Amino acid sequence: MSKNTKLSDSDGVLLVKTARQAATEFLSNGNRIKLETEHEKKFSFDSGVFITLNKPDGLRGCIGFPMPEKKLSHVIIEGAIAAATEDPRFPPVTTKELDDITFEVTVLTPPVEIDVSNPMEYLTKIKVGRDGLIIRHSFYSGLLLPQVPGEYGWSVEEFLQHTCNKAGLEKDFWKSGKAKIEKFEGIVFKEETPNGKVVREKTYGS
Repeated sequence: MSKNTKLSDSDGVLLVKTARQAATEFLSNGNRIKLETEHEKKFSFDSGVFITLNKPDGLRGCIGFPMPEKKLSHVIIEGAIAAATEDPRFPPVTTKELDDITFEVTVLTPPVEIDVSNPMEYLTKIKVGRDGLIIRHSFYSGLLLPQVPGEYGWSVEEFLQHTCNKAGLEKDFWKSGKAKIEKFEGIVFKEETPNGKVVREKTYGS
């Protein structure tokens, strides 16, 4: 079991507060915060992570690092800044908006390729609410986090279709047998209200 699956609720509070502080400090002063030594040591393992910013009317930014290639202590700060300033779908967040935004941190387990002999087996090897998906083919790739299909009420097949679309592929490309499909799990911590209580989101089996 990797370290990122053992995160405590207090670890989650610290990660979300760090994400908010990192975005706030960067937007206010252009500075990148540095974690205290004990916290840097606590999160010194490599991990994928996504930072999601939400407003009452919907998504305000989401940027992440799906592969466990850098230390969580580093990517939590970089991801928070990027979610606030670099999501190409939105203009950069302003400091005035921060009081209306909730921060959400999803720490990822390492992606594992789903082994099938027939593409229809994907339907029984993926669980909505537990698994996130990455679909790759040639230079196309798409990723959706574990919480996304639950938010929209998708079936496993719809989840696969939307991940194909995210990759720029035909929605039923997953049936072709040509795609590499990986799954991962996410540990989700989020503010209930802007700058409010941080909770661990219930996922499948939790």
